[in-house]
Amino acid sequence: MRITDFDLVSRPPTDSTIKNTEEDGPPLSQMTQESTATPPVDVGKKRMTINTMSSNLKKMQYAVRGEVVIVFDHIIYTNIGNPQSVGQKPLTWPRQVLALVDLPEEVGVNHPQATKMFPADAIRRAKEIKSKMGGGTGAYSHSKGVRLFREDVAAFIEERDGGVPSEPEDIFLTNGASAGIGMIMQAIVSDENCGVMIPIPQYPIYSATIDLLGGKKVGYYLDEKSNWDLNLKELERSITEARAEGINVNSFVLINPGNPTGQVLSKTAVKDIVQFCAKHKLVLLADEVYQENIYDDDMEFMSCKRAAYETGLLERDEIELVSFHSTSKGLFGECGRRGGYMELVGFDAEVKDQIYKLASSFLCSTLSGQVMTSLMVRGPKPGDESYESHEAEMKSVYESLKRRSKIVSEGLNAIPGFSCQPAQGAMYCFPSVEMPPGALTAAKEKGTTPDTLFAVSLLEKTGICVVPASGFGQEKGRFGFRTTFLPSEEELKRVVGDVKSHYESFCQEYA
Repeated sequence: MRITDFDLVSRPPTDSTIKNTEEDGPPLSQMTQESTATPPVDVGKKRMTINTMSSNLKKMQYAVRGEVVIVFDHIIYTNIGNPQSVGQKPLTWPRQVLALVDLPEEVGVNHPQATKMFPADAIRRAKEIKSKMGGGTGAYSHSKGVRLFREDVAAFIEERDGGVPSEPEDIFLTNGASAGIGMIMQAIVSDENCGVMIPIPQYPIYSATIDLLGGKKVGYYLDEKSNWDLNLKELERSITEARAEGINVNSFVLINPGNPTGQVLSKTAVKDIVQFCAKHKLVLLADEVYQENIYDDDMEFMSCKRAAYETGLLERDEIELVSFHSTSKGLFGECGRRGGYMELVGFDAEVKDQIYKLASSFLCSTLSGQVMTSLMVRGPKPGDESYESHEAEMKSVYESLKRRSKIVSEGLNAIPGFSCQPAQGAMYCFPSVEMPPGALTAAKEKGTTPDTLFAVSLLEKTGICVVPASGFGQEKGRFGFRTTFLPSEEELKRVVGDVKSHYESFCQEYA
């Protein structure tokens, strides 16, 4: 996979429509032998080749697992938000409950020595879960997810949003946020002229999925000089230009806190966005998987749902909103469990039925992920045996992330030739890097981008893996990369020092 510059508006070839009704021709039984003959296959060739497979799949780019990642082994992974792969320890209580849920009852919750191995609240929760699951974690669940878990999610959302109602029937438990995003995108991108507004920079799942489905990317730029803030003038510019080109812009993606940019939007900005979407009748996809990862003491997370409520849009039924959350981020970091949810708000009932049908085609999300999602949104309560230890573990993870965010953002920003905005939230920094003239020439000769040239060089010389900024989209003439701040604090200090040293050598090599 090659990492290329971000294609703002894609124009994939039109696929021919496949028809399969008898109106289009005689029944199969009446077809001639000539018409049903199998086309000859060249000896020695595969039925599916790089030339015959899906052109949209070949076009799709997914930068965080792209060229820079797949060429090398034994690297320092700062390229992807995968906390436990770089040393974050799992939280104890959720793993205890999950273990008890997985185990047969006679060797788990009902074992005579269970209370000596597990805290009482973990046993109680596991029994509650097992009583509502039916066949346990080895059986399929309802396609939306176990009802108990959806009730837990709805209660979490209500508490988070100050009492704004949430219905379990509007909750879909998904394989991480990614599966939910994919389902909604499949529903939204109805033809090749559908446009989805996405931030630039953006997380590549959006651009990749739009390409795969044959839609059009409609970019709106975040303002790097204002710590990646956005403004209504830029949103209006983007949608006006796209519609002038004949693109049917029908949806809007918001990532808050930001990935790859790490900003946290103000309450005013979030309210502006929901009103913009209502004004232009855009389905709003709210990627809120980092809502617990807020490190700036002056910032506070506001959900799009609460913003829609406070602006009266929910009451007037003037917005269609789907929000996503995940066990992979936050303080759990349980990426491999593939747990997450999406909540549909303001959708037409028939559309919701179609999305449910789509979810049913996948049977259900993983049961361990469903359990972990329930445990994320409903942890031990004050007075429970594990409450204090669980809170202490989460606080430790949070405080360390907060320190690491400063180590990386401040460290990179101090490098001459670098500019890095503070990481107010999420797990990433997205510095801008001045490229020496020779790097621009060398990249052009190699058919790559200057920041890919730098990222590959950094990996070869230091073992540090970052993702070129070109994979996320950026303004023309800007170069840089995305890095996580998930490795240990000591290792990140070394990473910053190695990046500085390598950049100095890189500039000398390509002066």
